[in-house]
Amino acid sequence: MQVYHADLTEAQADPRLTALFAPGPGVTPFDRLDWLGLMARECLPSARCFVAVARDGDAIAALPLCETRNRLGALANWYSFVARPRFARGGERLLPALIRSLSPMGALRFAPLPAREAALMRDAVRSSGWIGALCHDHVNHVLLPGGRDFATWWASRPGQLRETVRRKGRKVAISITRHFDAADWAAYEAIYAKSWKPAEGSPGFLRHFAEMEGAAGRLRLGLATIDGEAVAAQLWTVEDGIAYIHKLAHDPAAAAHSPGTVLTHALFAMAFDADKVDAIDFGTGDDPYKRDWMELSDVRYRLEAYRPGAPRHWPALARLIARRVLRAHDFATVPLAAARLGT
Repeated sequence: MQVYHADLTEAQADPRLTALFAPGPGVTPFDRLDWLGLMARECLPSARCFVAVARDGDAIAALPLCETRNRLGALANWYSFVARPRFARGGERLLPALIRSLSPMGALRFAPLPAREAALMRDAVRSSGWIGALCHDHVNHVLLPGGRDFATWWASRPGQLRETVRRKGRKVAISITRHFDAADWAAYEAIYAKSWKPAEGSPGFLRHFAEMEGAAGRLRLGLATIDGEAVAAQLWTVEDGIAYIHKLAHDPAAAAHSPGTVLTHALFAMAFDADKVDAIDFGTGDDPYKRDWMELSDVRYRLEAYRPGAPRHWPALARLIARRVLRAHDFATVPLAAARLGT
């Protein structure tokens, strides 16, 4: 067995790793090596970002990681719907060896993990002699069209939502582009700056991501205008049969016209009837309004683990153990609902 740590430049030069992290069935945008490299450059420039790898014949396990302040974490941030290891040809069995290669750091905090990978990571750290536990990180809302067309699904939505779109849609004009356009992006940024949302964490990252997705034809950038003025914007992408809702914003001054709701309606219609997706993923957060649009929810998990032989982490380890004792439920079993999305 071979276990090693590759920086992202080395990973991009390794055909096995580039294939493992390339777009394809079961791969989300947040798994891709181009996403990870962009995040490292734009969002985590002062951190050490790398991929821990274990290989045994054709089997491979790879875990993208970020090292900051004497702690390892996922190569992820608030833009990431998921963070997880990748496997090929039974590579799950190599995960404990991969975790043991991280022992010099002695601390790992990894999120947001889908259910299947959360269970694998928890079991791997424990079998490697670490002490670790899972907790809920956030709720992820999803919709599975299940062969329905948009009209059928829309008829099942709450009456107040449907009436809002019917009444307000007359005044709001919608455009949706699949390729990056600088003027459209400038409109998105202007709307976001006026919105109720906090300042964008890494606007350069988001623009480069939109450019990248536009070049690949995966971008869906929606704009709502009233009398020619852009008042709402949403950034979606579509990949491997899943539509991802990354960002949305509207100008509060136009709230009376519900442009964000009207725009969401148009993008859902495109996802159903034009893109014919298998799922729509509304990302992180349990915002109440999402329940009007989505039908299912999954939990994303956070793994916290420490190696007992690392004295500098004993205080944090003691706190972890105390929390486990106080909690009535240690997440000894993790539901696998997320398996339906292949995550």
